Amino acid sequence: MKVLIADDDALIRDGLKMILELEKDMEVVGTAANGQDCIGLCLEKSPDLVLMDIRMPVMDGVQATKLIKEQFANIKILFLTTFKDTEYIISGIKYGAEGYVLKSSSPEVIIDSLRMIERGNVVYGKDIAAMLSDMVQNNRTITPEEVGITQKEFEIMRCICDGLSNKEIADKLYMGEGTVRNYISNILEKLQLRDRTQLAVFYMKNF
Repeated sequence: MKVLIADDDALIRDGLKMILELEKDMEVVGTAANGQDCIGLCLEKSPDLVLMDIRMPVMDGVQATKLIKEQFANIKILFLTTFKDTEYIISGIKYGAEGYVLKSSSPEVIIDSLRMIERGNVVYGKDIAAMLSDMVQNNRTITPEEVGITQKEFEIMRCICDGLSNKEIADKLYMGEGTVRNYISNILEKLQLRDRTQLAVFYMKNF
C-alpha cells in the first residue's frame, strides 16, 4: 500500500517514514509539512492512505481531509494526533476520515491501524474511542425497531463499531462475506448513511 505522511514536525515525519518502510507491504510515496502540500502530493503520487496530523500550519489536517475526500474519494485517511479535541474529531468524521490514533501509540498500533483501514475498517485508538462514545451519547437511546433495523442488522452494526472486518463479522455470526456485505448495504440504505464510519458513529450515538 502506498502511504503519504503529513506532519509539520520533521522528526516525526522522518521517524514515521523509517518505521513504515520497514514493512514489506508499505511504501511511503511522500511526506508533507502541511495540508496544502499534502493535497498536492495526493494529486502527484496517488497514495492509498494518508497518515495525517491534525494541527498544521497553512492548512490543518481537517480541512485537508475535506478537500482530499472531495477530489480523491478512494484515498483513506488516518488521523495521527496528540490532541483529543472534540471539534476536530467531529469534523474529521463528517469529512470522511477513516480513523484516529494518538501519536503516543506504539509503531505496531499505527501500522496495524493503517492495515485495518486499507481493509475497509474504521479505526479509533482506545482513548479516542472512549471519548467519542462519551461525546456522542444522548440521554435517551433508541431501539433497533424504531429505525427499522432487524436484530441481525443490529448485531452487524455492533461488530462494525467494534472495528471488525467483513470476514471477521462473517466468522463471528456464521455467515458468508457476501451476505455480510449485503446486510451492510441494506443498513446504510435504511439509515441513509454514506459509509462504515458514519454507521459506527450512528451506533454509538443512538444505542
